Amino acid sequence: MLAEPATEHTFPGNQGLFLQGAFHTCAAIPLRAIPITGYNSSRRLDFCGPASPAYGRRVIVTDIVISIDGPGAVGKTTIGRLLAKRLGLLFVDTGVMYRALTWTAIERGLDVSDEESLVSLARGLRIDIIKVPGTGDENPERVVADGRDVSDEIKRPEVDRQVSIVSRYRGVREAMVAQQRALAAGAGVVMVGRDIGTVVLPDAALKIYLTASPDERARRRYQELRGLGASVEQTSILSDLVRRDKIDSERKESPLRPAPDSRLIDTTHLTLEQVVNRVLELWGAASG
Repeated sequence: MLAEPATEHTFPGNQGLFLQGAFHTCAAIPLRAIPITGYNSSRRLDFCGPASPAYGRRVIVTDIVISIDGPGAVGKTTIGRLLAKRLGLLFVDTGVMYRALTWTAIERGLDVSDEESLVSLARGLRIDIIKVPGTGDENPERVVADGRDVSDEIKRPEVDRQVSIVSRYRGVREAMVAQQRALAAGAGVVMVGRDIGTVVLPDAALKIYLTASPDERARRRYQELRGLGASVEQTSILSDLVRRDKIDSERKESPLRPAPDSRLIDTTHLTLEQVVNRVLELWGAASG
């Protein structure tokens, strides 16, 4: 879960939820945070209402909500973070949740083809995303899994190779989506991932789908990994990206695809600033 130090957010019990017909039984989900965040960990968010076709209750958001989807290495995280800063919104990268789960499974020696074990891990693993003040804009969040900072580990090549397998299981996605929707309830947010506009937040005010050529995406990921000191080959990265695209787009649960009302932006030949400005233009048109 993402929490900002010394920041208060209120989550009204039944407001901002999508309800079809009469209320059904409410399920309270604790908003977990580690002590340094300044949150009251006993505060709870009530999800009420009948199940929607995908993954239980559907959150209708009354604040500014922008979803950004697309395959790996198209710039979703960097662009989303910059956009959130410009608009003064919460930033949530849902991909790090699946990566943290994948790394934890690898570290614990779990077979990623064992769906039952992975679903059990997903339901019990505590994932926190902590915004660290004073760290600049490049990487201000730290990812913590069961109390351990795994921010660097989740970027390793072995995680790249396995994360699509882990994230294709329905039970895993249910566990992650519930946390992601809780984050979006009651706060303006820019949320990035692979199924935000189609599954997690289908009512987002603006849905963006980013693309880029496979070669350009491989170049970007290569530079990122080299910056972390990893010894990698760009051709290998390209193969992994293409393989993951195939898995993500063909999986049964929440396949990678743009929502029908998404706005597509090809970032291959654009700078970060150009992409951010384009999204801001689209937001201005959508909100005007």
